[in-house]
Amino acid sequence: MAASFVTLFQWRLNSMLLHENEILLGVKDQIKSLISQLDAAGSFTGDVGMILGRESGHGSWASELRGILRQAEDFVDDFVIRAYGQTEKDRKDSIAEFGKELQNFNSRISEILNRRPPVEAPLMLEEIQRFVRSNIPSSEDKETDLVTCMLNYINLPYDLKLSLLFCCAFLRRHYQSIDGLVRGLVAAGLVQEKPGELMEDKAQENIDKLISLGMIEELEFIRDHFRVPSPYCELSLGVMKAEDFFMSTANSDIMVPPTARHVSIYDADNTIPNTNSFLHSLFVSEASSDCLRNVLHNSKLLRVLDLKNTLFESLPDEVGKLVHLRYLGVRESYIRKLPESISNLRNLQTLYISGPGVGFELSNGVLNLAQLRHLKMSAPAIDGEVRVPQGISRLGNLQTLESIYAGSGIAKELGVMTQLRSLKVSCVSDDHADELYFSVMKLSMLRKLSLTVERGRERGSYKYENSFFPCLESFSPPPLLQTLELVGRLIEVPLWLGSMENLTKLRMCYSHLSENPTTILQFLPNLKYLQMVNAYKGRHMEKEFFRAGGFPKLEHLHISSDNLVEWTEIEEGALPCLKQLSIHDCKELMLLPEGLQHVTTLRILDMWFVHEDLIRRLSPNGGPENYKIKHIPLVKYRGHMISSVHGRWTPQ
Repeated sequence: MAASFVTLFQWRLNSMLLHENEILLGVKDQIKSLISQLDAAGSFTGDVGMILGRESGHGSWASELRGILRQAEDFVDDFVIRAYGQTEKDRKDSIAEFGKELQNFNSRISEILNRRPPVEAPLMLEEIQRFVRSNIPSSEDKETDLVTCMLNYINLPYDLKLSLLFCCAFLRRHYQSIDGLVRGLVAAGLVQEKPGELMEDKAQENIDKLISLGMIEELEFIRDHFRVPSPYCELSLGVMKAEDFFMSTANSDIMVPPTARHVSIYDADNTIPNTNSFLHSLFVSEASSDCLRNVLHNSKLLRVLDLKNTLFESLPDEVGKLVHLRYLGVRESYIRKLPESISNLRNLQTLYISGPGVGFELSNGVLNLAQLRHLKMSAPAIDGEVRVPQGISRLGNLQTLESIYAGSGIAKELGVMTQLRSLKVSCVSDDHADELYFSVMKLSMLRKLSLTVERGRERGSYKYENSFFPCLESFSPPPLLQTLELVGRLIEVPLWLGSMENLTKLRMCYSHLSENPTTILQFLPNLKYLQMVNAYKGRHMEKEFFRAGGFPKLEHLHISSDNLVEWTEIEEGALPCLKQLSIHDCKELMLLPEGLQHVTTLRILDMWFVHEDLIRRLSPNGGPENYKIKHIPLVKYRGHMISSVHGRWTPQ
């Protein structure tokens, strides 16, 4: 993967010039000279030739270049660690030594590039077939598809190749959120940083390109999540195996090769193999605190650390020594506190904590994380909030702030955090609602907003029956808002909701409205996803709620209702782009609407916990209402996919 190593090292050096300017004043010329030398490498397919096992002279120089670039990057990372722990005199000596070593690397790289063959032979189909047979177990029927996918992979730009391989490492046999993938790519250094641009936007652009090429698929049953389809997943694992740069395994006894930089170990069973000291990314599930402590002691260059299904309640102090760390995720864990040493993580960009625990307060140490972009917390089920320290507005790079409690002065601070793009607030109550709404209206960059009202403690309060949003009519959403979630009871549909022209996703939960909100929502021009969970307490939905031309771009409609008994009609021409209809927890609903048969774009009907009579009426085995849904390719009932086989529904 020599070509990609050139690209990655260039990105790393440019990033250093942007962020480490204080300690690099004396060696800027050497760094710029090295960047120019790497530019001279030009465009070549050295990484592909190496993956395919070419044994020509090309392989020799490409292997050498790859080794030199590894040494150079590790040297740069080690220098940064040492420089920030030194006295001014020692740092001056280290910088002088650093400059000399950069010149040495420059000379060695120049000598290697001078030995590069002028023209590389074109790739042969036989080489690709040989690679597929050697590295990807498959039947003869699948081989043709894999070879085609390999050709598509070879033609990808380097940044897209890196993104695809990282997706497979990131997944670890599970689907993941697209937002999480974006943050991981940025933190791992697999996205080029440019002045004045958000790397998150570039990472999202790369993901969108892979989706358009069919190399990544958005999940239809879980919004904003993805998977890597077969055979691209198998191909990516084969490429990982061939080059040992990315590595994904369930075997905790395996030795991690010294070339590996991004390693995923799923089902670790509280053991982690001996990792090399040059890892940049480590994904681990089911590891103990003791074995994690040992790994962290030897992995000082980590940029991404993602832990899942861990049973410990606190992170080891050794986390605070990972000065290069940019992403720290502790998911589905019982963690209750963060170590004080976390304040040392001056490069941390993402802090993501989730789990079933009782929650915790973030200490003041988080205020030292000047580079923090995403503070993503999971609100505990009982208390429903995460308390952040006063002074949180000092984090001027913060883009994501989730599941926080806005009382105790935090609501006022939010008003100056104009760089926020995603905000999720829990336990909204009368004592701070006005100030919160006023602050949110100032957030001109905000794209995602979630507000959850404070829940009462009385019986049945889990459905927010007596938990009203305070004075929401005084609120006006930021103009660029694309995603909105409102969890809690509403007195009426806010008038401003009908004027949100940029809104693409809306989730309304436990609104318990007397009027059906679709009478207003169907005129939103860009709405693509609508989820209504007990949003409407009426028992009937009629055609005025789904008029011809209504919901012009809606692709996914989700309805859950304790009260809905009858959905009578959809006017022909309504829902012209609908792809998925989900009916969940509508236990009283007996009929799907007349006119559903005219929604020809519908691809998935998903039904959970609905009345058995409804299923009987829809059955292809003589069901009188089957004509309404027989055009839908995929029907799911209680999570099972069902289709018509010999006149009856059968699980698939």
